[in-house]
Amino acid sequence: MIPPPPGQWPGRGGNPVGCREKLKMLTENYQELSQVLQDAFEDAVLMGVNEDAMRQILADVVAGLVSPRRPAG
Repeated sequence: MIPPPPGQWPGRGGNPVGCREKLKMLTENYQELSQVLQDAFEDAVLMGVNEDAMRQILADVVAGLVSPRRPAG
């Protein structure tokens, strides 16, 4: 089961994001991403990939995300 999105989205200054449109988009993105990750995880496990290894692979993908606020390289 996919957990619900966070109750608050922390902003850069420490205060939670409050704009309704931003909250709506963040929630939609969370739901879509959660479903894609769940599908990829299930496919891999059903094809014989070790569950712990697949969790680490997915965690590595997240760890490798590049911030749009930092120059690449």
